[in-house]
Amino acid sequence: MTKSIIIAGSGGQGIMLIGKVLAQAAMDDAKFVTWLPAYGAEVRGGTAHCMVIISDAEIGSPCVEKADVIIAMNQLSFNKFKNQLNEKGILIVNSSLAKVNSETKALKFPFTEIAINLGNIKVANMVALGALLGKKKIVPVKNIVNIIKQMAPADRPELITVNQAALNKGLEL
Repeated sequence: MTKSIIIAGSGGQGIMLIGKVLAQAAMDDAKFVTWLPAYGAEVRGGTAHCMVIISDAEIGSPCVEKADVIIAMNQLSFNKFKNQLNEKGILIVNSSLAKVNSETKALKFPFTEIAINLGNIKVANMVALGALLGKKKIVPVKNIVNIIKQMAPADRPELITVNQAALNKGLEL
């Protein structure tokens, strides 16, 4: 099994964090993993994307030409990456920030709106990750929860709570 994933959005949306969490969770599941980040020149507010490959076998290149999964967190990212989806791939779109025409086969969820309702717009990325894991069992959810706990600062336990809530909202989608 090899899964290639492109996660894209704007700087500040936690795009790299989704990729890192997913990659680490896969490594904790004894998988081979690559994580390739790419930042726009503007950083916060500019474009950002990462490519994650998870496999049972060694991986030859970290570049993804045709993805099994694309998560597009805004319109620019959707427009840029929609054609890199393989024929049977899954396109997941943040409908709060991207409009997709009715002919495009995509899973559309208001990740940003859900995060705002949870009280922290910054967890839209975890809602998106939950939506992915709800659709495709790429890594065990418990691994993601463990990584969230490891990454959260010790003096900010509320971050663990809100990120877990966001992940669970995504899983429900």
